[in-house]
Amino acid sequence: MFTFVYVKITPIDEFALIRRGVVAAALSLGGALVGFGLTLASAITRYDQYTVVFAWAISAMVIQLLTYAVVTRLLPQMNEALQNNNVAMGALMGSTSLTVGILNAACLS
Repeated sequence: MFTFVYVKITPIDEFALIRRGVVAAALSLGGALVGFGLTLASAITRYDQYTVVFAWAISAMVIQLLTYAVVTRLLPQMNEALQNNNVAMGALMGSTSLTVGILNAACLS
């Protein structure tokens, strides 16, 4: 569900770019997926109630989308850079998403 929502809301077509071999898009999307997954995994290991895990999943999704929005607001050229396979920018976006996911997962401790 996260991946579907994420790629629908972001203004670039990550899957089309990845199919074309655009590494920057893969790094960006991969970081968001791992960041989301870390929070979800942390919630699953700490809570036995599906409603709480679901609430954390929604929270993690919103936080990852906000991360994308903030980074692209601070770096308006980010979307174009990802489409042009700027690997450094893709790594920055992916690592920022990963870092936010780690911090979000730590909030469950």
